[in-house]
Amino acid sequence: MKKALAVGALLVGTSLLLGAGKSEDAKLLEEARKYFKPLPKVVDNPKNPVTPAKVELGKMLYYDPRLSKSGLISCNTCHNLATYGVDNLPTSVGHRWQIGPRNAPTTLNAALHVAQFWDGRAKDVEEQAKGPILNPIEMAMDSPEEVVKRLKSIPGYVEMFKKAFPNEKDPITYDNVAKAIAAFERTLTTPSRFDEFLKGNTDALTKKEKEGLKLFIQIGCASCHNGPALGGTMFQRFGIVEAYWNATRDYVTFDKPTMPMDVGRFAVTHKEEDLYVFKVPSLRNISRTYPYFHDGSVWSLEDAVKIMAKVQLGRDLSDDEVDKIVAFLKALDGEIPKHALEVPVLPPSSPKTPKPQR
Repeated sequence: MKKALAVGALLVGTSLLLGAGKSEDAKLLEEARKYFKPLPKVVDNPKNPVTPAKVELGKMLYYDPRLSKSGLISCNTCHNLATYGVDNLPTSVGHRWQIGPRNAPTTLNAALHVAQFWDGRAKDVEEQAKGPILNPIEMAMDSPEEVVKRLKSIPGYVEMFKKAFPNEKDPITYDNVAKAIAAFERTLTTPSRFDEFLKGNTDALTKKEKEGLKLFIQIGCASCHNGPALGGTMFQRFGIVEAYWNATRDYVTFDKPTMPMDVGRFAVTHKEEDLYVFKVPSLRNISRTYPYFHDGSVWSLEDAVKIMAKVQLGRDLSDDEVDKIVAFLKALDGEIPKHALEVPVLPPSSPKTPKPQR
């Protein structure tokens, strides 16, 4: 009898412990849902509906270096989908080996952002897609007309634009180039185990990852890095508590050239309150999109977490806290859509296609 009672008490105790554990998980899930949402499969735009024909064309254009003056640089050069939509360089190499001024953000999940580019100068991915093609230090095409002329000389593209924009008399326009690329980018969402957690499967994250998530919320990281992309929802001054330049001084070595102080969104708005203000980046796939920050000056995710806590929140995190937060951030590594990783066979040029210019 005593043995039976003891076994019963043990079972009840174990049940209570398990119940308590689930209760903590339930509380964490409830709190997390206040800040985050699962990723959608497609980020649609009523003004540019995502259709299979448009996505197929956009994917071809994304991979096609003929959209550049030299015929060497494509969207995928700086936003390589095999490396999570970035080139893993501090700043990108463009036309005639020119070096860009800012780190290339990932195109994965970018359609969820409130605006595009670090300074938010493009309102959406449709507007953003027009920029690099004509930028003289990126793809360097001379004009929209030159882009259209090149595409119209390629019979395969003539047919694909007709299918993608069936109601237009002259479908090959610069606007439609951007719309097609944007439609493809709107399919580039990368769900991870964190999305399963948000949908209710609290076992999708490990104990350490949950502890990191809890810290991420408690410390205040989620006040800026929120929404389905864990970022991209707002603009924020980089260096609220302490100047970013001071906090990253230890990461600038003697062999690096002096970096100009980036004024951020101020260059777009010319408003004093936008000095050193940047779009808050997404933390999806953050462990794969190094180096970090707008200047690509920091290579370690652990260092980046320490710097952000210090300059934005005035917190000096312990190594244990950093370790747990980084564990959570790595749980945001998602699956790149299979269709995006299948490199397309591009339509051949014709004798009328303008030759590349080096």
